[in-house]
Amino acid sequence: MANHQSAIKRIRQSEVKRVHNKYYAKTARNAVRNLRAITDKEAASELLPKVTAMLDKLAKINVIHNNKAANLKSKLALHVNAL
Repeated sequence: MANHQSAIKRIRQSEVKRVHNKYYAKTARNAVRNLRAITDKEAASELLPKVTAMLDKLAKINVIHNNKAANLKSKLALHVNAL
């Protein structure tokens, strides 16, 4: 266990950030999964901008990598256009 006050504080901060990032990453994964499951083009086209915005925001705050967000957005756009 850490003995320095700054190290103890860093542990607390890291845990809070870990839980926060885990929640938002899981929410994004569920949104992507739901969009991929949709077979109606209108509903998928309506949901795509919301999921895209969510991925962009997560990439901006470094919850997910920029390239991962770009790859997911590209695959989702291809999926929606193929419907």
